[in-house]
Amino acid sequence: MQLPIVAPAPIVSEHAQAFRHLFNDERAYQHFQHYLTGLIVLENKSLSNISRCTLASADKSNLSRFLSSAPWHPPVVNDTRIEYVLKQTILHRLTSSGSSLILDDTMCEHVGSLFEYIDRHYNHCSSRYPLAHNLVTSHYLSGAVRFPVDFEVYRRYEEVTEWATFVAKHFPAETIPSQAKARNQLHKRLDPMLLQEDPDFAARHKLFCTKIEIAQLLIEQSIERGLPFSTVLMDSWYLSADIVAYLESVDKDWVSLLKANRNLEAHSLRIQDDSGQRLTFDSPQIKVKDLLPLIPKSAFAPIQVGQHTYWCFTFCGRIPRFGKVRFVISFETAELSGTYAVLITNRADWSAKQVLAKYLQRWPIETFYRDGKQLLGLDEYRMRTFEAIQTHWSLVFVAYSILHLACLPPPTNAPGKRPTLLAKTIGQVCRQQSQALMEKLILFAHDCLEQGESAALVFAKLFDRQNRGVPACPAR
Repeated sequence: MQLPIVAPAPIVSEHAQAFRHLFNDERAYQHFQHYLTGLIVLENKSLSNISRCTLASADKSNLSRFLSSAPWHPPVVNDTRIEYVLKQTILHRLTSSGSSLILDDTMCEHVGSLFEYIDRHYNHCSSRYPLAHNLVTSHYLSGAVRFPVDFEVYRRYEEVTEWATFVAKHFPAETIPSQAKARNQLHKRLDPMLLQEDPDFAARHKLFCTKIEIAQLLIEQSIERGLPFSTVLMDSWYLSADIVAYLESVDKDWVSLLKANRNLEAHSLRIQDDSGQRLTFDSPQIKVKDLLPLIPKSAFAPIQVGQHTYWCFTFCGRIPRFGKVRFVISFETAELSGTYAVLITNRADWSAKQVLAKYLQRWPIETFYRDGKQLLGLDEYRMRTFEAIQTHWSLVFVAYSILHLACLPPPTNAPGKRPTLLAKTIGQVCRQQSQALMEKLILFAHDCLEQGESAALVFAKLFDRQNRGVPACPAR
């Protein structure tokens, strides 16, 4: 038995007015508030369950139409949300030099292939290929202020182009292998001919965007929005010469993880061995993982960032097509054992501590994915059309953003003394909203009883709809 929603959550009522002008009638505006409330307080975030638990909702189809075919536009909702949050956080945010844009992606996994654009994507965390939407997002961070900005869905080349269908059409004798390496070889052999022979395939080919292209698009959108930031934080997946060149063209710094198998230009390295002699190399390039054993352990120094101590070695060097960069190799133990991280930045003048501290600011995008899935239903949708799914994601972003406003500490007029820590967690604010709605529910039931309704009738009014599908009496 779930909490019947007799009114919008207080936090929704507080901030919803900022979005009122986007809806052409009161009913759509009510659906907007009810859906946000359901995302925040209900355990089951599905559209049908939100409709069942909302007393003022007449039918599931009304909420469904609101998500899939109503005359309002999720991108405009997203624009309004970002503009509103920026205005609300003027006295919380740091200067642009202390603010960052974070890039990452997450899997919204599902069972079943009826969702539009769903496909099998490789999940490096679990080393498997689940059916999922691969959501690429940008996230803004400025002191205690942190919120999602934009999103795009990465679609695999074979799904965008319907590659298997065109292979079967033009090369019926070919068997498509299941192994990635063999499929890539088949792509190299057949794709040039498909592009030349079939205009339809060529048109679909042009629609494909790599994750690198999506990442650049998200950065461009953030700059067009006027978001004040100076640094882009990303993991190794997005580190490419194209992204580095683009960030240099727009005068943005960057910090990223580096894969251990990346080649460095050996002649650019000025590293000494235990005897103080400069290391020499037999080849013009060397991989990071091959360089690490050559670095003396005495070169690593403890560096404290926050409450944690890391053992780091930093040096400058060059990567082909990247130019001069600074590297930081970091271990979590003084024994220099176990896993390690290699960070890289264009800011060759930064210290190891500066690089580490900046990259650790990337963590809020991970907590957004966690809170978005566990608390707000980021991946808990059952709509089949991509238009409706995009609408769901945009409303999850709205729910997260208004909850985040309640997590901020008191504002201050002193830019140099603005806090960087939150006063509450998203989970705490969600629980507070549930408690506030419980109070509204008690008062609603009390009012019904005061007006002479029997306890059985009040109970039926509150719970029959979600338990047995019986339409509830209109809320008073």
